[in-house]
Amino acid sequence: MTTMRDVALRAGVSTKTVSRVFNDDPHVLPDTRALVEAAMRELNYVPNALATTFRAGRASVIGVAVPDVVDPFFAAIARSVEDAARRRGLSTLVTSLGEDPADERPALESLLGRQLTGLVIAPVGTDHSWLERWRGHTPIVFVDRAPVGLLTDTFTENDEAGAHLATAHLLSHGHRRIAYVGDMVHLSTETKRVEGWRRALREAGVDVDEQLIASQVSDRESAASALERLRALADPPTAVFSANARSSMALAHVLRGQSMPFVGFGDFPMADTLTPSVTVVDQDPRRIGALAAERVFARLKPDAGLGLDELTVIDVSLVERESCGL
Repeated sequence: MTTMRDVALRAGVSTKTVSRVFNDDPHVLPDTRALVEAAMRELNYVPNALATTFRAGRASVIGVAVPDVVDPFFAAIARSVEDAARRRGLSTLVTSLGEDPADERPALESLLGRQLTGLVIAPVGTDHSWLERWRGHTPIVFVDRAPVGLLTDTFTENDEAGAHLATAHLLSHGHRRIAYVGDMVHLSTETKRVEGWRRALREAGVDVDEQLIASQVSDRESAASALERLRALADPPTAVFSANARSSMALAHVLRGQSMPFVGFGDFPMADTLTPSVTVVDQDPRRIGALAAERVFARLKPDAGLGLDELTVIDVSLVERESCGL
């Protein structure tokens, strides 16, 4: 990240003069101001956001962009970022990206145009290379899903291992026809979870039947339709692995009163109080949000690049409840 000292060296002035120009001090000579402003433009300089915030006595903002702020998983991430920001006297601006990849870039550009202190993103898009030009002055952290075409700070769960764990658990209960039910399979999370499902089946000597994959399951109607198709197969599934909390919540409603064992990736509200209670691969969205926020603050420091891994994969675990023993 370009510093005030870099600008001062380029313009041939002191760092104090650069600070005075940035803060619009009227006592700076016009020729000096022009030199400093030209250096700022050439170096794409943006000042340390936290330092500027405290000097100016006004709140800076961390942007949070998630697919759906109502989704319990993403809501927990946003709340955790908000808590971390509040402890530092900053505010947050949260927006929903929706499900259409085409809507992502306009939404993110709108946020970035507000000169954010940093941005935390759970993406839905298929190309993030355009964000490269923003990284020099705005810390950008991806959560849950990795960016495409961009190397930046990313915190994800071990999706492949979690899906393998869930599928292996169902296999241990004697099931051989295990359906995979998910939502947006183009996303990196679901791509890895499908592979974890496949790997567990292969390791158990079970043929992988692609007909057992159901995608675009995000509500009760689509869950009912997917189950109807799966049950109509010549050799229907005897158990279900649900790849995300939203699909799991829809399935829990549709399967109510039916004997279909299933495991969900990601806990969800009341999963432990349903009858039967739902076995899940446990994520920790609040931890993910906290780690993302701390990384934003770390990137704002002068030595931002020292000792920080860009990709952090967080382990997941199985919380065994009743839904597999039907």
